[in-house]
Amino acid sequence: MKALIIEDEYPAAERLEKLIKKLDLRIEITGVLESVEAAKRWFRSGEKVDLIFSDIQLSDGLSFQIFESFPAHSPIIFTTSYDEYAIKAFRVKSIDYLLKPIKLPELEEAIQKYKNFKQDFAPEVYAKKIDSLLESLEIRRRTHKTRFLVKNGEQLIPIHQEQVAYFYTANELACLVGNDGRQFLIDYSLEELESMVDPLCFFRLNRQFIARVTAIQKIHTYFNGKLKVDLRPETAQDVLVSREKAPAFKTWLDE
Repeated sequence: MKALIIEDEYPAAERLEKLIKKLDLRIEITGVLESVEAAKRWFRSGEKVDLIFSDIQLSDGLSFQIFESFPAHSPIIFTTSYDEYAIKAFRVKSIDYLLKPIKLPELEEAIQKYKNFKQDFAPEVYAKKIDSLLESLEIRRRTHKTRFLVKNGEQLIPIHQEQVAYFYTANELACLVGNDGRQFLIDYSLEELESMVDPLCFFRLNRQFIARVTAIQKIHTYFNGKLKVDLRPETAQDVLVSREKAPAFKTWLDE
């Protein structure tokens, strides 16, 4: 079996390659591509593989752009950080995905699933499933903001929504806090941000905070029916959800 890895983070690509070799030494990794453009050049050359492992968020865009240009003639296992909307879309369309950090049993299950159905693999049918997946995700990209351009010293850098832990406001300034703890001022109010972000992934906890679901670590009951939320990265102040908002918050978490 020949496999291709599309991944822009070297440690993640190296880990995936090691796990694949640990499972089956007969699987040949024909290449590791780091960007949308590199992948497009590879597909343009006419090369083919039996299986593709593709990260979703690459340094120069989303890997979906590759498959919009080049129909999928091989099964794809997408790798991603937690994105509830995307995962629901994959499940509905029966497209394989793995959550990072990838675990050996889950990788083994995905590869075995491919081996079980490869004899019946129909490229035309599979390509239509991928097209349908891309269409559903494209609707979401048009509806909700997926990247934020922030200033970092003298540079402007894009922060993808999957890299955002939460937004908060202090002294009438709004800040974006990344999963890595970095903070950036952002040119939107929390009211504007609330209408921009995907409500499946983000929740307006109170007047000061909008949090992504992956940033919520623990929830504690508080007096008068309120909830106290522990976020990661940690906050300098208590983050409380009002008694009135608590039921909607619990429902959102349980979707």
